[in-house]
Amino acid sequence: MRVDLFIQNVNIYNSYFKRFIPGNAAVLDGRFLYIGPRGADSFEADQIVDGQGRYMVPGLVDIHLHIESTMVTPDTFSYGLIKNGVTTIVPEPHEMANVFGLPGVTEMIRASKHCVADMIYAIPSSVPATSLETSGGSIEIEDMDRLMQTERIACLGEIMNYVDVINAPDCKTNQILRHIRSQYPDLIIEGHVPKLLDLDLQRVIYAGIDSDHTHQSIEGMEARIAAGMFIEIQEKSMTEEVMNYLIKHDVSEHFCFVTDDVMPDSFQRRGHLNHIVRKAIGMGMSPEKAIYAATFTPARRMKLSDRGAIAPGKIADFILVSDAKELTIGQVFKNGKKVFDAGKEYKPEGYRHAFPAHFYQSVQLPLLTEADFAIRADAKDGMYHSRVMLVKNGSTFTEEHHGEVEVRDGEVRWEDSPYGLIATFERYGKSGARAHGLIGGDTIRRGAVATTYSHDNHNLLVVGHSPEDMMLAANEVIRSQGGFCVVEDGKVLAMLRLPVGGILTEEPLEEAAAAVQRLREAMESLGYNHYNPIMSISTHSLPVSPALKITDFGLIDVNRGQVVPLLVGSES
Repeated sequence: MRVDLFIQNVNIYNSYFKRFIPGNAAVLDGRFLYIGPRGADSFEADQIVDGQGRYMVPGLVDIHLHIESTMVTPDTFSYGLIKNGVTTIVPEPHEMANVFGLPGVTEMIRASKHCVADMIYAIPSSVPATSLETSGGSIEIEDMDRLMQTERIACLGEIMNYVDVINAPDCKTNQILRHIRSQYPDLIIEGHVPKLLDLDLQRVIYAGIDSDHTHQSIEGMEARIAAGMFIEIQEKSMTEEVMNYLIKHDVSEHFCFVTDDVMPDSFQRRGHLNHIVRKAIGMGMSPEKAIYAATFTPARRMKLSDRGAIAPGKIADFILVSDAKELTIGQVFKNGKKVFDAGKEYKPEGYRHAFPAHFYQSVQLPLLTEADFAIRADAKDGMYHSRVMLVKNGSTFTEEHHGEVEVRDGEVRWEDSPYGLIATFERYGKSGARAHGLIGGDTIRRGAVATTYSHDNHNLLVVGHSPEDMMLAANEVIRSQGGFCVVEDGKVLAMLRLPVGGILTEEPLEEAAAAVQRLREAMESLGYNHYNPIMSISTHSLPVSPALKITDFGLIDVNRGQVVPLLVGSES
């Protein structure tokens, strides 16, 4: 019998028994035809690969991530995925959707269609994330209908505004949920439900949201699994307690591994989903169980029944690895064709100007002055209690702290306080709104950082201790049509230009990774004490992530879903 490819002498991962079984595999027309003991003499193969006793693993499947978090375009992202053994992803482009609305989604899909890795998209469900911010675009129900009719869609992306789901029956999010459940009852609905328990958690599940990828605790994870939720474990949830629970309990069908957000330097240095699998194995999980959680269960969660396993009829996406514990990748095959070989040079194709011209002109904001970093206050002269956004290492969550500041001549004298200034400026030319707050904790101690890479609205966000440095950093970003700039004492320490929508670069992954590493080091040199300072500062404007955040509407009490004033005390 004729086949295109025959792989012999390999240990083949069987997803149904969760173990490796020695054997051979035949591929025809991009799919597995045969798995078993028969040798090459049973087939007329165009190509024979000697596995040399290595391990044959299904292509890894990542069902929750955002390409924009890596700040690169889909083709560059695919290049990074393939060399790390990731052959299928379900990206949710809500960052580009917040900048451009529906065209942001359709252009990301279009830019993905020539990529080697399969990218089956999630519809952004929360654009904007809340009604308490100004974004460049929105995704409405009619946009979702259009995407369902014209594109291959895996799921409705993470529902983030869980506060409104619980408390506002007629809110936009609940209208979306009702529409999806009535019109597309088989469509998977993904969730973002940090810390919810008991009745609130089950009300979210009742609304149709049956997965969670946020930071897990044992209590929260048990409650979710008990209520029928599927858990997507990202790296920040891989604590010793959580991993021991996953190892010791029979919950393999109820969780998978995902990456969510991967910085370019981490992508380049450590890898992608394969890094998560290696880490799980290093924490005591068997390779067989870790592989299952990065192949079979994520594929099944997204109803991708044609992949995630090495079996007859499945798409022939697989990796040959020399060490199952280290997941040392030798070759990667996509649709039965070799697309990566560790022993050969691997170059990205690279596509410049892959997006429409207006995607490169999205920052509609005039240059700022030092006066833009003054906080006006309608209060008498005196000392006041003030809300302070407290940054904490170990999480992108912040805390609300109360400190003392002086008001004099109608201004908050923040420069005389122990705190820095955080400010955000609407950058789409819509309202010109802006907001100011105070910031402390594990953030910078001097200088300034400015960026349009600020989740999810991607307005201009500036943090600093000097109006002069803040102005310089902000204006560098504005002139570059988006990016990330770190400044100290009037000198630019690091700069990453992100001209595509103010959030993506078209530079190769290696160059983007080097630039992000410089950003990270520059921020740390200013005193930023955080495991991921870039993601930390980028989520200061995310009003669905606890506890105190900022948008162009003002300071946001996330748990209450309300704008709150900076000054909370009385004159002393």
